[in-house]
Amino acid sequence: MSVFIENRKAISYSVCLKDSVANFTKQLYYALFDEVYQQKNWDRIKKQFFEILKMFSIDDVHIIWNQYESTFSEIRIKLDLDAIAFESTDPACKSLEEVYLAYPGFYAIAVYRLSHELEKLHLETFARMMSEYAHSVTGTDIHPGAKIGESFFIDHATGTVIGETTIIKNNVKMYQGVTLGGIQVKKSLAATKRHPTIEDDVTIYANATILGGDVVIGANSIIGANVCVMDSIPENSLVTQQSKYKIISR
Repeated sequence: MSVFIENRKAISYSVCLKDSVANFTKQLYYALFDEVYQQKNWDRIKKQFFEILKMFSIDDVHIIWNQYESTFSEIRIKLDLDAIAFESTDPACKSLEEVYLAYPGFYAIAVYRLSHELEKLHLETFARMMSEYAHSVTGTDIHPGAKIGESFFIDHATGTVIGETTIIKNNVKMYQGVTLGGIQVKKSLAATKRHPTIEDDVTIYANATILGGDVVIGANSIIGANVCVMDSIPENSLVTQQSKYKIISR
């Protein structure tokens, strides 16, 4: 292997961080909702955080941890509201406990909310690694830079993509396969808003695609399944894909 690296002049990266961040993410999620687990493992979780930052060559680990830890109470409050949105929306949901223990969409949202706070602390790579771990587990890709309001619901979750500059306001419901993306993929657009804004109380059904940084989906609107939207939609709108079926008797 050393010969390979020498011949290729490759740069060495601490890719083992992927395992460390995945483990940290799991432990932090457990501790966020399980008081007994938190009491037994909090010091170990904190130590994991320090070790990860040191592998990123970041100093002031105690200061950064204190800033991050101070957000956990607010994150828990937001996630409890998300869980209530799941229970009150999904007819298959039998209890709040089921949401916390079994719903991939809720898990993806939880990791998003934890990673978003790291993004705000300018720990972008750490945050992205957390979100990519959740992506690998749930099939849901939420960039930690997105801004998501209260009581967010993603049913089934698989195949959902939410881009970096997306803004999602309160009480939004989404279903599997939804993409909130950009029209163009250009490095020159990195500093611009490339992804849509979703206003309050919007429902977006399965496999809908909404593209563009200037696109705003107005409050109380419904975006139907398989629709592709590239223009702003006024509030209280219903957008559907018209399809014709031909049924032939055999």
